[in-house]
Formats: sequence, structure tokens, C-alpha cells
Amino acid sequence: RKRSAEALSRSEAQFKLLVQGVSDYAIYMIDPNGRVITWNLGAQRIKGYLAGEIIGEHFSRFYTEEDREAGMPQQALEAATREGRFEKEGWRVRKDGSRFWANVVIDAVRDESGALIGFAKVTRDITEKKRAEAEACRLKITLEQRVAERTAELSASEARLRTLAEHAPEAIVVFDGETSRFEVVNEHVVNFFGRAREDLLRL
Repeated sequence: RKRSAEALSRSEAQFKLLVQGVSDYAIYMIDPNGRVITWNLGAQRIKGYLAGEIIGEHFSRFYTEEDREAGMPQQALEAATREGRFEKEGWRVRKDGSRFWANVVIDAVRDESGALIGFAKVTRDITEKKRAEAEACRLKITLEQRVAERTAELSASEARLRTLAEHAPEAIVVFDGETSRFEVVNEHVVNFFGRAREDLLRL
């Protein structure tokens, strides 16, 4: 039992060191009332608070004012308590007041009897990813607009060509270079062959 207890203690210490050393994710615990009780290096880097500045404070200070007024922090804890896990993306606020787009996961933590003892919270700054997605969306819309404009221009150009061909004083034929089929035949061509325009276009 003593060896097992020592192994468990070492494992817990190693896990604590691992969590504390993670810098890409804000990983921390909050109590059942939403107050911060642990703080890792990633949380300090992403949110800007030193452990001594934030431990004991309510986690709602990371939310925007409008989200706090809408009750979103409490709703998140209630959802995590009810479902066991809550995940959402949205704006969060750093110590200096700047905002970043975050992916947030909150897991309910319970003891052996099932009683809620707090929440494990993981926050990832995905601002750059969000910007890249927005830029990709903007480029897609721009490309689609340009394709639509080009298609309209080609359609208008084709309509002008057909109009010119129809009113030309001479026989005019436009061939498709790949299929060698007639694309445009004017009235002079129709009269020359003595066949319906539709028949000529099917040749």
C-alpha cells in the first residue's frame, strides 16, 4: 500500500508538472462557484494574469461584458454540471482588455461519491485560425463574384456575337473548335443550305 501511495503521489506530481508546463493551452481548475483555484503557464501566457493575480477570482472576468450580462458564464457551468462537459467558441478578454477568439472546454470534476468538486477548464487561443477561415471565406466569395461577373460578360459577348452574325450582310458560321459543330449560323447560311437552323446546329 505504501509503494502504491508513493507511486500515485509521484504520478500526481508529474501530471501537475506537465499541466503547469503547457504553454499553448490555458489549463486551470475552478471551484463549484466558478472561482479560479489553479493556474498554469499557458493560462498566464494567453490571458495575461499571474497566478497570484487571478487565483480566487471568478472566471467570468474572462468573458466580454455583453456575455456576462447575458449570463453565459453561469450557463456554461450549468451545462457542464448537467452534461458533464461543455464546449464553445467565442470572444474572451485578456488582462489588458484585448480580445481573442477562444475554444473553451469545461469538464465537471466529481469525487468518488459523485459530488461536484469543481471544473477543469481548457482554453485555446484560435484567433489566427479564425482569421484564416474568415480570409478563406472572403477569398471564396470574391472568386465566386468574379466567376459570376466573367460568366455574365461571356454571355453578353456571345449574345452580341449572335446579334451581329444575324444582321450581317453575308453568310456567317461559327464553329466549335473541339467538336467541329456549328455554334452560330445566320439567316444567309440557313437559306444557302435550305435547312432549318436547328438542323444545322445539330450537325
